[in-house]
Amino acid sequence: MKSKIKYCLFSLLFCHLISSGQSNQKVSFQGIPPIEWSKKMADADQKRVPNPVYLDGVKFPKWNYTNGLVCLANQKLFDYTKEQKYWDYGLSYADQLIDKDGKILGGYALEKYNLDFVNSGKILFEIYKKTGAERYKTAMDVLHKQLETHPRNSDGGYWHKKSYPWQMWLDGVYMADPFSAEYGAVFNVPKAIDDAILQAELIQKHTFEPKTGLNFHGYDEKREQFWANKTTGTSSHVWGRAQGWYCMALVDILDFVPQNHPKRKELVQIVQKVFAAVLKAQDKDSGVWWQVMDQPRKQGNYLESTCSTMFIYSFAKAYNKGYVGLKYLNAARTGFEGVLKQFIKENPDGTISITKCCAVAGLGGKNPQDRDGSFEYYISEPIRDNDAKAVGPFIMAGIELQKILDKK
Repeated sequence: MKSKIKYCLFSLLFCHLISSGQSNQKVSFQGIPPIEWSKKMADADQKRVPNPVYLDGVKFPKWNYTNGLVCLANQKLFDYTKEQKYWDYGLSYADQLIDKDGKILGGYALEKYNLDFVNSGKILFEIYKKTGAERYKTAMDVLHKQLETHPRNSDGGYWHKKSYPWQMWLDGVYMADPFSAEYGAVFNVPKAIDDAILQAELIQKHTFEPKTGLNFHGYDEKREQFWANKTTGTSSHVWGRAQGWYCMALVDILDFVPQNHPKRKELVQIVQKVFAAVLKAQDKDSGVWWQVMDQPRKQGNYLESTCSTMFIYSFAKAYNKGYVGLKYLNAARTGFEGVLKQFIKENPDGTISITKCCAVAGLGGKNPQDRDGSFEYYISEPIRDNDAKAVGPFIMAGIELQKILDKK
């Protein structure tokens, strides 16, 4: 009954927005409050993959950013619902991949200097706070040490990986910098917060795409990569998920930037500038977003779920934090409805799945001829259901939308 009352309040809120000219579409989450959608997705994912070390289709336990993303979403779901199974899921991942001495297992190696490795460290703050087990603090210290010694461009920007020299990717800002900012806030290391802000500033400077206001996927300081523009150093297109990682990174970093920090206002302004361009790119018919955002409706392009869930989470959180106004709340609501309509399906066993997930995309690497950053490349990568990079943000989006109910 309580959830139904909250849903009615949520609908009334958006009906008010409709009557005041903020929206022209009927409000509906198919009669289900957003937090219940989050739970349905988390429950389905746990049923599909009972042990989180095998998330995202891996065949062996792996310290991997996608596993960490889903575990973080479950941790946030526990924070809201207090249902123990969501906490236990993330704890299980940490327990299996951090040994008694704090060594990170599952393929982690500091000397690889891979920003992707840092992301799963985000779940350790709450685990350490609740358990007091020093092995989790030791693991966080290792990840912080990785960032302190991480290879950088001449202006201080992190290389995406040691094996990708002089390159900054939008993805990397999400992988490393919310962790860095939280580490700085929790353990009183102001430089870690400053570094997180610096990375956001630099990626915005180097990847800004002037025609749309969005951001190119990558940047090569040396202009040596075959995918890089020889004048600007940027890749050729705006890939939806890379833009989604960046949007999530911006709102998450701000959680740990003190109110009196001299760069906080500037970071909020970056949020507003980036989000305005993403809002403009939202597909008006479906309410979701395109795989290649600077080429909407081009033949072969498609509406994609991972970036769409990331934008919804980012918009809803930015509204809740006061960084943006009502039109972003309305866009998040429209987007969530669009995701339910376009991508969510019910399975025979009663669980739900999320479809139309781009499995993976990158720039260069071992098979550079296949990762050239072209439009044709981005639309050719495999599409699958229940990718962790859609599951995690979908759960977090529902939580952020639900928080609107709690304020009313």
